[in-house]
Amino acid sequence: MASPSFCLFAALLALVSWQAIASDPSPLQDFCVADKHSPVLVNGFACLDPKYVTADHFFKAAMLDTPRKTNKVGSNVTLINVMQIPGLNTLGISIARIDYAPLGQNPPHTHPRATEILTVLEGTLHVGFVTSNPNNTLFSKVLNKGDVFVFPVGLIHFQFNPNPHQPAVAIAALSSQNPGVITIANAVFGSKPPISDEVLAKAFQVGKGTIDWLQAQFWENNHY
Repeated sequence: MASPSFCLFAALLALVSWQAIASDPSPLQDFCVADKHSPVLVNGFACLDPKYVTADHFFKAAMLDTPRKTNKVGSNVTLINVMQIPGLNTLGISIARIDYAPLGQNPPHTHPRATEILTVLEGTLHVGFVTSNPNNTLFSKVLNKGDVFVFPVGLIHFQFNPNPHQPAVAIAALSSQNPGVITIANAVFGSKPPISDEVLAKAFQVGKGTIDWLQAQFWENNHY
C-alpha cells in the first residue's frame, strides 16, 4: 500500500503537470465577460456583473470576409481576441484573418500562449515551423485551398505566398483569448531600447555595421 507522503507527491506532480500543459485557465462558470474598466488586476480580466451582460459582448461586426491592405512584408493579420470581443474572456480561443499579397509573407514569429490551426481559404501558402534547440528541425508544407496546418504553441513559424500574381487568404484559430505574438526580426532588431550591437554581432557572427544597418530599418507590425 502506498504511503501517504507518496500519494501526496503523486497528486502534486499531477497538478504541476496539468498546469504545465494547460493553455488559458478553464472557466468556472458559463462565461466571464471581460470588465475592462475594473481596477482588479487578474490573469486576464475580471468578470463583468452578469446582469449587465448582453449579446453584444459576444459579437463583433468584424467583416472578416473583406480583403485587407497588406504592408511592406506583404501581409495583414486581423486578430479578433478578447480586446475586440469581451465575451472571449476565460474561453481560451481567438481567431484571425490573414491576407497575403503576391509573394507576401507572415514573417517568422511565435505565439507565446497559443497553438494555432490555420486553414487556407484562397491561394497557396508555403508554411512551416521550427522545433526548439538543439535540433531546430524545420517542418514545412505547401498548402492549397482547403488545407489545414497546425503550429504548436511557442514555436517559431511562418507563412509565405509563393504565387507572384495572386493573393492568398487564410483563417487561423488560436488556443488563447490573448495569444500574443513575437515577430522575430522586429523583436531582435527593433527593440526599444535597442539590444547592444556588440551582443547581436557576436550572436549572428556578423560585423557591427550589419547590425547597425538592420537596427536602422523600420520594422513594421503586420498585426492590426
